[in-house]
Amino acid sequence: MPDYRHTLQFGTFITPSNAAPDQTVELAVIAEELGFDLVTFQDHPYQPGFLDTWTLLSWVAARTSTIHVSGNVLNLAMRPPAVLARAAASLDLLSGGRFDLGLGAGGFWDAIDSMGGTKLTPGQGVSALDEAIDVIRGIWDADERRPLRIEGEYYHLRGAKRGPAPAHDIPIWLGALKPRMLRLTGTKADGWLPSLAYLQPGDLESSNAAIDEAARAAGREPREVRRLLNVGGQFAARNGGMLDGPAEQWVEQLTPLALEHGFATFILASDDPAVMQRFAEEVAPALREAVAAERGAGEEVRSAASIALRREGIDYAGIPESLRAGAVEPGDFGFARVKSNYMRGGNPGIVLRPSSTAEVVEALEYARRHPSHALGIRSGGHGISGRSTNDGGIVIDLKKLNGIEVIGDRLVRVGAGARWTDVANALEPHGWALSSGDYGGVGVGGLATAGGIGWLVREHGLTIDHLRAVEVVLADGTVTRASEDENPDLFWAMRGAGGNFGVATSFEFEVDEVGLVAFAQLAFQLDDTAEFLESWGALVQGSPRDLTSFLMMGGASNIAQVLTLVDSSDPDTVLERLQPMAELAPLVQQSVQMQSYASVMANVQGGPHRGQGEPLSRSGLIERFDSGVARAAGELIASGASHFFSVRSMGGAVADVAPDATAFAHRSAGFSVVALGSNAAQLDAAWAPLREHFLGSYLSFETGQTAEDLASAFPPATLARLRSLKERYDPANLFRDNFPIAMSHTDGS
Repeated sequence: MPDYRHTLQFGTFITPSNAAPDQTVELAVIAEELGFDLVTFQDHPYQPGFLDTWTLLSWVAARTSTIHVSGNVLNLAMRPPAVLARAAASLDLLSGGRFDLGLGAGGFWDAIDSMGGTKLTPGQGVSALDEAIDVIRGIWDADERRPLRIEGEYYHLRGAKRGPAPAHDIPIWLGALKPRMLRLTGTKADGWLPSLAYLQPGDLESSNAAIDEAARAAGREPREVRRLLNVGGQFAARNGGMLDGPAEQWVEQLTPLALEHGFATFILASDDPAVMQRFAEEVAPALREAVAAERGAGEEVRSAASIALRREGIDYAGIPESLRAGAVEPGDFGFARVKSNYMRGGNPGIVLRPSSTAEVVEALEYARRHPSHALGIRSGGHGISGRSTNDGGIVIDLKKLNGIEVIGDRLVRVGAGARWTDVANALEPHGWALSSGDYGGVGVGGLATAGGIGWLVREHGLTIDHLRAVEVVLADGTVTRASEDENPDLFWAMRGAGGNFGVATSFEFEVDEVGLVAFAQLAFQLDDTAEFLESWGALVQGSPRDLTSFLMMGGASNIAQVLTLVDSSDPDTVLERLQPMAELAPLVQQSVQMQSYASVMANVQGGPHRGQGEPLSRSGLIERFDSGVARAAGELIASGASHFFSVRSMGGAVADVAPDATAFAHRSAGFSVVALGSNAAQLDAAWAPLREHFLGSYLSFETGQTAEDLASAFPPATLARLRSLKERYDPANLFRDNFPIAMSHTDGS
């Protein structure tokens, strides 16, 4: 007798009556309030007495917030599968992952024919459903870049665009009774959804056997198919009828259906709120208790195909319980959304997503049990270096640690997983801002441990210059606080080389008062790139500190995009700052807006990161754009070896901090120069003449990890001190995958 050990769930089956549509919706709302997991509606588009089920599902999803919605079951013959797939994904996205897809082949063929649908035989209906499942899952597979092509007997897709991907792994449940449908359920579906009233004696055993046999033949485990059951009855005095008696009789009669026949979702067919309430309050909890007493709690169901994608050497069974619900494996539906970062395509063995410092401690303990596996720490996943993902290793994703709170006068505490756009929005009502990079989608953790060159850098310094304390989980799992007064050596190291010493979980920053700013976007057509770079660099360095300017050029283009922020709301001051810049070369585009700093940082692209391949980036810090630097940069741009070249101004307040005050030591730098390419040999050859002018590099933009790259990022005295501290705080070199500073005899090389 099968017990597939699924966790029990409970749903409702409500008539989609159009006689009282408000009451129909209200029943769904009541179901949510009573704690049901699922609300379902039958789908008969040819019945004038019924509301359109899809419209009803959408309306109910909008009126609720936690309960899942599904057809019971949707009539495939009236809903083209490619369109249905997109509609399902859309509703799932809009509802926050609360749509489940119950499907039927058709059945009422004369009525379907009367509505203009194609009349099929029962056998043809099953074949069409078989093809439709492939169509639906193909549309949902948004990560597959090739257009969807299916040449079936019933459905023909000749290059359909895929997507959108739904918010969660939408299960496909089939309403099945006959042998072919049962075999299809075992072969392709995620659930079997019959009605108890239609089952004859012996059907439960034979149907389960047919599904299980088909599943095994398809290389699946039978428990990959959840068993759902529509049930109905009445609460009355005890008698012998099925589900016709008091609540305890319902429990007695439903328990063997769970333990002996594997049903894990019981869907109550009733439009009576009183019956729904008794079922939710008296039957569901008692049934859960009875089943748990017999066989314990339900277990996670993972498909055989998913298990086959697990990476060798990773202890998947040993994932800490607190992290299990948020862990994402290669075979999981959400893996494509977390495997890569902004520029690097990743394929880690497991992504852990802690939601507290305590869970970070557990995640690091898990990582220590895998010393031969790469370890990536991710806050926002935007880092150009791409080190927050890997191939076959462990990633600890901190996005859930995203709290932002004011803890004093111009003092804020920010979680490592917050994004800078969120920080800017939280500070704006107070009239505050924090110098923080140039892209709002960047995570706080990576930037605040490396440096932080942003739109306010010349006036207010690097992001790390505003750091007053940081909470860190060390390699051994110790949670510590670092500041000028507590663990000052660690505090020194965290400001510029923090990725080598622990996982920063929260930061305390002192912020600045910043009101409206002017943000200018200027595009110049260049006749002489070197001459322009030299003039632009001199102008920026000669400007007051309230001006910060960044420059970007793509490929061998002769168009320079210059983005400039002026921290002033006075039009005359803004004009005074920008007019000399506007005269450097012919303008082909210009825009100047007065806006909040939060608006400047709202330059965020939505959706998950989907980087591909390995990023290739070179970074350098220079004091000024003299003729030699400008000429070398111009030649690099003209060579075409770099598809993206950028310069970020520094200087000003950056140099107010002593070189030995933080691990970021290159305080005399006036500019940060970055070049991205696709061919390492070509980029390095074009980069070499420019490298001769560097005083150092900024590790956040550098993908190389050679000894030369390390020496460029940290001067000898700084590197020596960092290595001494590394021996104290991370002697086993757990944090070795983000610009490692350990000596070669300890770094695994």
